[in-house]
Amino acid sequence: MQFREITGQDQIKKQLIQTVREGRVSHAQLFLSHDGSGALPLAIAYAQYVNCQNKGETDSCGDCGSCRKYQRYIHPDLHFSYPFFGSGKDDVARNYLEQWREMLQQDLYFDMDTWRSKFDSGNKQPNINIAECHDIIKKLSFKAFEAETKVLIMWLPEYLDKEGNTLLKLIEEPPANTLFILVASNAERILSTILSRTQIVKVPKLSDEDVSVYLQQHGLGDIQAAEYSFLADGNLVEAKRLAANIENDNAVVFASWLRTAFSNKGIELISFSEKAALWGRENQKNFLRYGIQYLRECCLLISGAEALVKLPPQVLETARKLAAHVLNLAMTEALIGVLEKAHYHIERNANAKILFLDVSLQLVKIINFKTLPQGTQYIYQ
Repeated sequence: MQFREITGQDQIKKQLIQTVREGRVSHAQLFLSHDGSGALPLAIAYAQYVNCQNKGETDSCGDCGSCRKYQRYIHPDLHFSYPFFGSGKDDVARNYLEQWREMLQQDLYFDMDTWRSKFDSGNKQPNINIAECHDIIKKLSFKAFEAETKVLIMWLPEYLDKEGNTLLKLIEEPPANTLFILVASNAERILSTILSRTQIVKVPKLSDEDVSVYLQQHGLGDIQAAEYSFLADGNLVEAKRLAANIENDNAVVFASWLRTAFSNKGIELISFSEKAALWGRENQKNFLRYGIQYLRECCLLISGAEALVKLPPQVLETARKLAAHVLNLAMTEALIGVLEKAHYHIERNANAKILFLDVSLQLVKIINFKTLPQGTQYIYQ
């Protein structure tokens, strides 16, 4: 993995490269990021750059013996630790190294749900157990085989329980030429004793533009790419998940739905409900989520905070008109509440045709008659 293969994060890339070129590589670092921001690819590219035998000014060479092994995740001095669904107290991460390498080669942007799908885990909970901690200590106690620096990358140290305290001495005083990188998304779940012993590298969310460009490079049209990047809020894993369930242009369909409700066209609302019922549950959920996010952006417009609005340009003008001539804050908040309840019930296999018709009628009441749904009992409950 080279830095140039990673989506966005140009500032972090420059910062990491500079630490290597100036000889300021901290032996224990915590890459703290939002989900889907690319912290794991950054950690791997950073480790590859550290051990590259022919470093460039902006990236590893990708051609030396070390780089070629890093790109296949088989370098003898590159170690990984990660949560797994163990079958016994002596189980360790390297027992699942084949699945891990397969996951990395398939896609470096993944989350725990994607990793879980590689296993028949049943009701088992992922964790990094005491046996894994002892195995880490053992691996890093050996001298490096080929590289100048041994590297261990731990993905999601949040899954370390109190057993993680076993690693404190190793993290604080590692063997010579050892780099320990933790990749996390929730600092509050990490042992405070570990947090205090690491240098934190904060990886920001990806910009909507970066996510949109990635989706377009992988076959999505520019309008849908902009829509899903907006909805994913910088989470590339979520954006890909949304893009895998494309049924319609949510921006156009949602705006049309609101216009139909505003016009109080009952026959068209019935027709919409019948069509929406055929989309499939994931597409229905995506549509409702889009509507919730769209209306939240309208709240910003109504409040005079347009500078904070992240709607794609092609739908912003419609939102401006809605915010100026149709919606107010109380009405918009009520609409959001209706859609959130609908999303909740779709997740629980509500009858979609009845649900979307009932929601449509709620939209008519709120938009036309200013009837807010406090205490409303929905017929699909």
